Amino acid sequence: MEKVGIIGAMEVEVAFFKELMNSNGQKAKITEIAGLSFFEGKLNNLNVVVVKSGVGKVNAALCAQALIYKFNVSKIINTGIAGAMAHGLGVLDIVLSTEAVYHDMDATGFGYKPTEIPQMQTSCFQADKMMLDAAQKAFHSIPEAEGHKAFAGRIASGDQFISDRKIKNHIQQICNPACVEMEGAAIAHACFVNGIPFLIIRCMSDMADDGHESVYSFNEEIAAKLSASLVLATLKEISCQ
Repeated sequence: MEKVGIIGAMEVEVAFFKELMNSNGQKAKITEIAGLSFFEGKLNNLNVVVVKSGVGKVNAALCAQALIYKFNVSKIINTGIAGAMAHGLGVLDIVLSTEAVYHDMDATGFGYKPTEIPQMQTSCFQADKMMLDAAQKAFHSIPEAEGHKAFAGRIASGDQFISDRKIKNHIQQICNPACVEMEGAAIAHACFVNGIPFLIIRCMSDMADDGHESVYSFNEEIAAKLSASLVLATLKEISCQ
């Protein structure tokens, strides 16, 4: 039976799902593991497990592994906000992952290329094509998408909040991602080694540069809700596959 794990790093990225799972007579089952609260229930007729991982790559990878081992999820979706990198991508536009890499993996001193993970089969984790297709179709079905774009491309993750143009330019040079954030590649990595299909859905809250902090703060909640709305519509598409 299909069971989808949904990971957001922050409460604002998962609150929408938890509210829905505890409405209309439903009540999510809560399981506590390693300081994380896993909410089990149904969304759009699919069994789901929703969890706030915490910020950063290690938190995200541990969370994904728990979803796979303890809850036997068959797919994982990572939802949330990100900083735009690709030309033509603006605030509140969406990026759907085709693949994910670590922009802060640097073993160049040992002869590896930037972002390349030593002794691994791959350093670029491919998203599931069927899930990507479902999300692209779902994007056009949600009212919140009006006036915004959905861009399929590479997502780069690192344990840095990117707010400096020089760092942004460096990341563009080494891996040319559509957007940057702090968890997606770690979730993709965990999915890859476990053979679990994944997709990252991110709404742009900022331009990953030296824009004023208040602009990011203003966009955070709106962007997180838009990403969550697309995840919900994607679940509906997946349930029909």
